[in-house]
Amino acid sequence: MPAQSLLIVVPTLNSHPLLPRLLASLQQQTWPHWQLLFIDGPSGVQHRQWLQRCCAAEPRCRWVEQDPAEPGIFGAMNQGFAAAGPADWLLFWGSDDWAASPTVLAAALAALELPEVASGTAPPEPLPDLLVCSGRYVAADGQLSRPTAFRPTAFWPTAFRPLAGSPSQGRLDAAAYRRALWLGSTPPHQATLVGPGARCHLTRYAPGFRLSADLDYFLQLSRHRDLQVQCLDLELVHMAAGGISGQQTQRRLQEVRRAYRRAFGGLWWFPFLARYLRRLLSLLEATR
Repeated sequence: MPAQSLLIVVPTLNSHPLLPRLLASLQQQTWPHWQLLFIDGPSGVQHRQWLQRCCAAEPRCRWVEQDPAEPGIFGAMNQGFAAAGPADWLLFWGSDDWAASPTVLAAALAALELPEVASGTAPPEPLPDLLVCSGRYVAADGQLSRPTAFRPTAFWPTAFRPLAGSPSQGRLDAAAYRRALWLGSTPPHQATLVGPGARCHLTRYAPGFRLSADLDYFLQLSRHRDLQVQCLDLELVHMAAGGISGQQTQRRLQEVRRAYRRAFGGLWWFPFLARYLRRLLSLLEATR
């Protein structure tokens, strides 16, 4: 049995044309112990038939209907929180996400293995509550686009930093993690494994968010002083550009402001501006 278990939760709604790419990327993994849970909204017959065939053919897959009392994509993800076992690590993907290479799950789960301790030596660090990797958007023509990463130790993207070194590797305590959020950096939820420790603090996304509940979740976690966050310099996931959140800019800006206000009160404007300055610099970096 593997030391860790991984549940990948994918909300769906008539998105079966996209799902074979996601499924194939998991079936190609060198670490084969993943479980995949589709949480399906009120989809049509063709989509439901695809889910049934998929789950009959692949024992690591299952699907459930979305609870009408948990509407929207983050409502479906809340069902994923509820479905996770006490020891599961959770990863939330969209139908248009897929693993960046066949070895990424092995690399991510290896970072969560506790080394054997010889007698008389200091115990290893405990498991983190979050394992934060990176992702990359992919354009419609298949070209790799801008990366999305959590950069806790540097404000500037790589091309604009005067010093070398990886800003995306290492262990953060709650204070360092909250400082990174204050400077506008945010873990990408598609590249972040949510561990049992994080779920002991927060068991679900907050209501009232349609597009930015993930940002709010990561911000609220930073209030817990015993939080431990592991950053791993690993491109875990590829994501199709042009998702729903990118098409509802005004609502997203409102929700991002609300999330920062909930976390930082009247000083919400500083991480809000820092977040979008980071985005601008990231876009400039991608064109260099």
